[in-house]
Amino acid sequence: MSKPVKIVIAGEGGQGVQAVAEILAEAGYEEGREALYIPNFGVEQRGGVSVAFLQIGDEPIGSPKFAKADIVVALSERAVGRTFQYVGPETVFVYDTLAAPDEKDMPPEVKQVLPIPGVETAKKELHPRVFNVLIMGAVIKATGVVNLENAKKALEKRLGHKFAQNPKLRDLNHRALERGMELVGEVMQGG
Repeated sequence: MSKPVKIVIAGEGGQGVQAVAEILAEAGYEEGREALYIPNFGVEQRGGVSVAFLQIGDEPIGSPKFAKADIVVALSERAVGRTFQYVGPETVFVYDTLAAPDEKDMPPEVKQVLPIPGVETAKKELHPRVFNVLIMGAVIKATGVVNLENAKKALEKRLGHKFAQNPKLRDLNHRALERGMELVGEVMQGG
């Protein structure tokens, strides 16, 4: 039995933060695990920072709230600053290189920092619309919270109707998931 992995994903409204969290929670369910997802939207009507709180584990999840995350993923400059409060000594901090925090602002107690070129990779190699799925792959690789096959099953549940209309979308999303895993793997290995 493993304790729940605590995940915070934050970005601008429209970056797919909530979709990633929902799909990861679904993948946890696919594995027969406990999963709890709580969305949090900025007070702005449009264009605010969107934050998703997610826990996946084998033990019952006692509370939807937590002070420090095991992994924080920040997809925009505003999201970087907004998520520092969830960083502790066991936190892995993943951010998109276009949202790079100032080194002096990074909390000193962070366990590991993993910058990835998510937006750039999605634009150049895949399609900008699968950026969030690429990020989902990054979360999976950095945490091992769910396996790739169950993530694909959860994607199918969420987007199967679109895949049926355009089968190329299935392959594109699977490639984005795998590419996100590769990006984090490369950074974790130091290159």
